[in-house]
Amino acid sequence: MNETHLQDVHKHSSHGFLHSMESGAAVDGPGMRFVFFMSGCLFRCLYCHNPDTWKLHNGTYIDIDAVLKEIKGYASFLKFAGGVTFSGGEPMMQAEFVGEAAQAIKDRFGLHVALDTQGYLHTNVDDAWFDAFDLVMLDIKHIDPDKYKALTAQALQPTLDFAQRMVRLKQKTRIRYVLVPEWSDAQDEIERMADYVASLGDIIEMVEVLPFHQLGSSKWDQLGMEYKLKDLRTPSPSETEAAREIFRSRGLIAT
Repeated sequence: MNETHLQDVHKHSSHGFLHSMESGAAVDGPGMRFVFFMSGCLFRCLYCHNPDTWKLHNGTYIDIDAVLKEIKGYASFLKFAGGVTFSGGEPMMQAEFVGEAAQAIKDRFGLHVALDTQGYLHTNVDDAWFDAFDLVMLDIKHIDPDKYKALTAQALQPTLDFAQRMVRLKQKTRIRYVLVPEWSDAQDEIERMADYVASLGDIIEMVEVLPFHQLGSSKWDQLGMEYKLKDLRTPSPSETEAAREIFRSRGLIAT
């Protein structure tokens, strides 16, 4: 991991910092999910709909017992209806805690556990860390390194390295791709992304093409931050479907 980020990462397994929870999420993994949105993120995505998650210690203190207590009442339902997802922010900002919490959920309740990540910080964990996760949802925001950097303020390569690591570990993975007008909707760039995803082979469960929206813009205003994409439109259903078709043409399932 880049040494300049060491001071930004929470390195405790006993407790973490939670932004929020959702007990009936339908878009954060297969089935119905109980989602822990963890605080902290090194990315500064121009279209982020949760900029209030960026600062790690702005979250609420939570420990492993509290995580299990939150899940307990839903466990029997989640066992057949879905599972638990760790999202953010960026959950790998708190990898030691998230790993312990995921394993505790697996051991106590036997639930399906998913990780929603950009993969940027993956070199800070060993291979065994991923054993607690049944599914990784990897957000690749652009296939062009310069545009990726402009969108996120971070480099693309660590995320691509993470994807290759998932191939090596044979980890079931979903790719998430946000379709942003004027930023990530050019046909040739989507084709390059689709080619790359197809090259990852049979670990890829599906690709989720997520149309850009303005639902988080008010949070930027509340935080006194300039939202540079406030004038962008949401992609039409036909544009979103056309992007999905590009992925499907490579033999991928796209939703």
